[in-house]
Amino acid sequence: MMNVIRCDLKDYIVWKWRPQFTNSADPGQRANFVRWGSSLRVKDGEMAMFVYRGPNSGAHDNQDVIMGPYDGTIETANLPVISKIIGLAYGGGQGGPFQAEIYFINLQGNNQLLFGVPFFDVFDSRYPDLAVPVSVRGSITFNLTDYQSFIKLNRLTDFNLMDFKNQVRSALTKYMKHVIINIAGDKGFSVIQLESKILEINEDAQQYISKRFSDDFGVNLKALDIEAVTLNKESEGYQHLKGLTFGIVSRTTQAQADANIRNLEQMQEWNSENVRATMAIQRGEMQRAQRLQTETAYMGAHALDQQAEVGKQFASAMGESGAMNTGGEGQMNPAGMMTGIMMGGAMGQQMAGMMNQMGQTVNQSYQQAMQRPPQVPEISFFVLINGNQTGPHNTTALNQLIASGQLTPDTYVWTKGMANWDFAKNTEINSLFAVTPPPPPVPPTPPTPPTNNP
Repeated sequence: MMNVIRCDLKDYIVWKWRPQFTNSADPGQRANFVRWGSSLRVKDGEMAMFVYRGPNSGAHDNQDVIMGPYDGTIETANLPVISKIIGLAYGGGQGGPFQAEIYFINLQGNNQLLFGVPFFDVFDSRYPDLAVPVSVRGSITFNLTDYQSFIKLNRLTDFNLMDFKNQVRSALTKYMKHVIINIAGDKGFSVIQLESKILEINEDAQQYISKRFSDDFGVNLKALDIEAVTLNKESEGYQHLKGLTFGIVSRTTQAQADANIRNLEQMQEWNSENVRATMAIQRGEMQRAQRLQTETAYMGAHALDQQAEVGKQFASAMGESGAMNTGGEGQMNPAGMMTGIMMGGAMGQQMAGMMNQMGQTVNQSYQQAMQRPPQVPEISFFVLINGNQTGPHNTTALNQLIASGQLTPDTYVWTKGMANWDFAKNTEINSLFAVTPPPPPVPPTPPTPPTNNP
């Protein structure tokens, strides 16, 4: 009877083939007999390993692997591995049955394992005396990718899938406890929050367990799915820890609210100071402008007085020039007269020029002061961005928020004097947004001239 050497199991990792006529309870040596001409079928995703002893192998077994897919007979000589097995088994010749153990190893199928870790104590790093019972349940999916490492760590002769899964489940419980006990302290959150941190726990646990599965069992952990992390909320430790945690949260919330109120009060005080400073600057600028205007008018009147005085001196010089003589009494001196006229005119022109220049300088200063706008303090607003209160922001910061798109006309803002938050477009911030002019009007279409009917 020829044998068909194949594995028809669907859920397996390692399966040892035995001839059909072998008594599984007491197989004996005949369990390893492979008949010449037997059919060998290896599916895609699995391999067949031949373990045998040749004439020169001594105490060590020879191992040869045939990777699937393969479908052939033992006498086929064109497959190097089959030829080598037959040659070693018969010492180079061919004959009756030869002894070889044949193991089928599944390299493709996924093996799923459900697990549940019963309640165990977890301690909060802030309160090491309070133990909270925690349980975990979920599933893992693993497969075999490196058969050489797997063979080194597991005995093929008496391999049993259920025993192997029990070993994996026991190790998984140990690994999961380690992750749960340490993750709260490592991540900085309370044990009370473990149920809501299931994704973070799953990620850390898979990273921690994956390497240990490879090192301890020679299998690849494809997926870890933690379905639930459960806390015993009736335990004394949970109730006590919840009370302490709730108190901390309440105090933190109250402290944050107090800080927000202080910020608002401080902002209101800053805005009041800005208003007072603005009014003081405006009053000072107005007083300065009035003073310059008065000084300009005074300088003009003073220039007229000086010109009149120069005229008087000129007239006096002209009168005195008639009394000047050339050596005789009562005779006019023309040279003296001309000298007086020239000196009086020069002095008048010089004084008039000086006064005119001073008047122009004062007037120019006055015009510059009137044209220069008063220095107004920066505006300051709080801005609501993504639901969070930010600020206060001055004009420069507000322009930056507008440029980045975080501040739009429909963004809520608040400053001192506002009863509630309002859109930016309804406040003085609206002037910071770019104004787009409306489209130009379309010129009217001229009417069609009437048609002259004969």
